Amino acid sequence: MAVLPGFSTREVARLLRVTQARVRSLVYAGFVNPGRGPGRRYRFSFQDVVVLRAARDLVASRVPASRIARIVGRLRDELPGGRSLASLRIAADGAQVVVRDGGESWEPESGQLLLDFTVADLVVRAMPLARKVAAAAHESRDEMSAEDWFALGYELEATEIDESIRAYREAVRLEPEHADAHVNLGRLLHESGAVAAAARHYRQAAALRPGDATAAYDLGVALQDLGRFEEAAEVYGAAIELAPGHADTYFNLSAVCERLGREALAIRHLKTYRQLVTGR
Repeated sequence: MAVLPGFSTREVARLLRVTQARVRSLVYAGFVNPGRGPGRRYRFSFQDVVVLRAARDLVASRVPASRIARIVGRLRDELPGGRSLASLRIAADGAQVVVRDGGESWEPESGQLLLDFTVADLVVRAMPLARKVAAAAHESRDEMSAEDWFALGYELEATEIDESIRAYREAVRLEPEHADAHVNLGRLLHESGAVAAAARHYRQAAALRPGDATAAYDLGVALQDLGRFEEAAEVYGAAIELAPGHADTYFNLSAVCERLGREALAIRHLKTYRQLVTGR
């Protein structure tokens, strides 16, 4: 691969404002499992950086190692892979971890607050590094495969959305049948307001991989947002056949049926949604 996505140990140390030795010690402690680049050197994802920041703060607060392991383990499970993390707020109390989107605050019900930070400042500091990697990729584009561009796009989602979109576009240009690249590109376009373009990529992904419930659901959401309710209802129905336990599909289909004047169906799908959410 011409350009390896991710951050080096030196770059992570700069982002976290610690020594490289401290970064390596946190890796040795098992808080993250970074990839390896040339010479077996570490390459960290942005999610790794967020987890390492949490571990750094907890170690500095003299939290017992067993509790740190539980908190960090929960945090790894909560973080969205490859997604933009700029709006996330992360808080921990004991072994409980809460991740909030949209800048919402969180207050622990009891006990001492051990960890409370937003990720936006890390994103801002990481942007120049992400742009540097993206620029290097475009300079060596002849050496980049579709999978290389996809990996780069996935990594850049956390820090540089526009460059991530460019990378996914390169992936589907080189390999028009790359279903995952179509899904991810569609999602980023959808989130940026280009809903019609997003729907085209979702549709391509669904055609390439008919058994992909995620592509079908995303296409349904795009069609619903475009006001194409008949098509959305049909696509949501297909998504339910692929993933009958996905609660959000029933919720959205209920809203679509209501818009279409199909009140009985809307009530039935909403009831199924509630049963799946509550378990009753």
